[in-house]
Amino acid sequence: MMKKQVVAIQDVYIPVQRRQTLDRQKVEALAESMLAKGQEAPILVRPDGKRFVLVEGLHRLEACKALGETTVPVYLVQARKH
Repeated sequence: MMKKQVVAIQDVYIPVQRRQTLDRQKVEALAESMLAKGQEAPILVRPDGKRFVLVEGLHRLEACKALGETTVPVYLVQARKH
């Protein structure tokens, strides 16, 4: 079962391979949607010491950053390291 919580955006590490898939247009569209409706789906992260590693939700995370958010809702998942 996934545990939902809110974490500081600065505590979420984005793996290099995942960063390379970033689409700025998608981020802008999501940010506009979040302004209108709020964030509908939390991102997925796995704990890694004192930080969290992004598993899924790069564009949602970047949209939160673009909107000036300092925290983001997440689901903690048990995922294997890549």
